[in-house]
Amino acid sequence: MGSILNAIILGIVQGLTEFLPVSSSGHLELAKYILGEDSVGEESLLMTVSLHVATALATIVVFRKDIAQIFRGLFQFKWNEETRFSLKIIISMIPAALVGLLFEEQIEQLFNKQILLVGFALLITGLLLYFADRAKLTNKPVGFWDSLIVGIAQAIAILPGISRSGATISSCVLLGIDRERAARFSFLMVVPLILAKIAKDLLDGEIASQSSSELIHLSAGFIAAFVTGLFACIWMIRLVKRSKLTYFSIYCFMVGVIAIALALFNKG
Repeated sequence: MGSILNAIILGIVQGLTEFLPVSSSGHLELAKYILGEDSVGEESLLMTVSLHVATALATIVVFRKDIAQIFRGLFQFKWNEETRFSLKIIISMIPAALVGLLFEEQIEQLFNKQILLVGFALLITGLLLYFADRAKLTNKPVGFWDSLIVGIAQAIAILPGISRSGATISSCVLLGIDRERAARFSFLMVVPLILAKIAKDLLDGEIASQSSSELIHLSAGFIAAFVTGLFACIWMIRLVKRSKLTYFSIYCFMVGVIAIALALFNKG
């Protein structure tokens, strides 16, 4: 899995990009490519998942009150706002969970330095953000039907280069949902999926089967992503709420073009 330094760099990249609509998975693939990481798809995906777990843990720390609200809604058996919000989170998880279970092997192959794919996917992310920034009447709460649509957007964002937060926040805004509510819902809906994925890997023995050196690399990346993500989450969520999505759109276009150029140059 490369050196510990590479793992730490990947962790920092994940921590900084997870909470911005610029595709942390796409940036991870680009970073692996630049660093010369030679991991095969399964090992590369395991590192990616581990880093996402770290930032999911940072999300749990920052949004602990919101997550407590979700659990209250699930177990109090009353039809109130907390219960409805919890059900919306569950509905939003279904599409990505189905895609992850049905196409796990195919997804692994996408995390093997597919830089050309990442480049074009970043261009799509840029377009989504561009159109979302021009959406009007973004003042309604998240509805049940909205949850399913945003969940489908999250499933599509499994592709490296399609920003998960960008796709989900853009979908919310295009549906007329308030941007602050959209950001909160976007960051919360991914936590159960990431925790479910790590639980599956533990039960399947994916992590236990790693050598001690590989576990050290995973741990180094995990710690770097968690610490960076903890601070970045607090700062960057405010940035997403206050900044124009067009700025992130321009950034995704630029990085996407660079990624495509790198891929075509090396093929030539």
